[in-house]
Amino acid sequence: MTVFQHVRQARDPFWPDDLYRTMIADSLTRPVLLNAVRAEPELGAPVRGGLPATKIRRTADGWVLTGHKGYATSSEGLSYHLAWAATEDDDPLLGHAIVPADSPGIRIVRTWDHFGLRASSTHDVIYTDVEIPTGNFRGVPRSAQPADTSLAAVTIGATALYVGAARAAQEFFVRFANERVPTSLGRPIATTERIQTIAGEIEAQLVAAEEVAFGVARRFDEGAPDAAERAVLAKPLVARAAITAVQTAVAAIGNPGLTRHNPLERHLRDVHCVRVHPPQEDTALLIAGRRTLATAAPAVRSPAPPAPPESTPTSSSRPGAPPGAPPGAPSP
Repeated sequence: MTVFQHVRQARDPFWPDDLYRTMIADSLTRPVLLNAVRAEPELGAPVRGGLPATKIRRTADGWVLTGHKGYATSSEGLSYHLAWAATEDDDPLLGHAIVPADSPGIRIVRTWDHFGLRASSTHDVIYTDVEIPTGNFRGVPRSAQPADTSLAAVTIGATALYVGAARAAQEFFVRFANERVPTSLGRPIATTERIQTIAGEIEAQLVAAEEVAFGVARRFDEGAPDAAERAVLAKPLVARAAITAVQTAVAAIGNPGLTRHNPLERHLRDVHCVRVHPPQEDTALLIAGRRTLATAAPAVRSPAPPAPPESTPTSSSRPGAPPGAPPGAPSP
């Protein structure tokens, strides 16, 4: 999460220059953790829309921040909270407030009790009248919010993180297969074709995940115009492959794969957490599907011109007579 914030700053700067330089200098001597704290208990996933309930208001000396955030990864170890907030104007200013973690009014609530990533300190944070300098919030009116050009690049990085969890699961599987010698077999199970085929399937899934992730990352580095579009579909493809690789290892090993003193069950729990990162699979497929269908949509045709009006009866025509009938002509 810290690396991602540096990516965002490089692409779309929002830190005061002197503060960012100070933070970088501090990073040379100690860990300086950063994270964008966006989710809220009522709002849900911010990428699905909506205004934050966390509010920020002007003061004579700067800004005051008040709100309740959830899922703040690294919460207890952060040096700076980048809290997503809005003013209460008719056209509210939206942006990330840069909040030093030692500011008075910040309280961490230990709510994180998760299936996986249990050491990530992803707790709730409550901000009560937290004061920050004027330059620490550069909100943009909601009506003028620009497209987030860095989000897609950050997304592929977050997804690729879970390939590491899957590779760790593979390492345990390989070691277990070479060390496990059933008495009925008399040799390591790694020598059997079944385990060799499973090992090949795990490697195939991981190679596919890495090729997709690295391929899209390369497109970003090269400035390819379709990099962001590719990144949307890369997320579910990498996630599926990583999860499949770990599940395949667990299924092959059996009970030892779910035994807590072995690391594989932790890797299984951790890798499933990839699904919650944006874009979630339904959103990614919807975006890609709409874009694909639009490329073959028929062109919108102009409406046909109206038919010419019928001749207007002359003043000599009687009601019911054919248009233009001579005077005295019988009605049809």
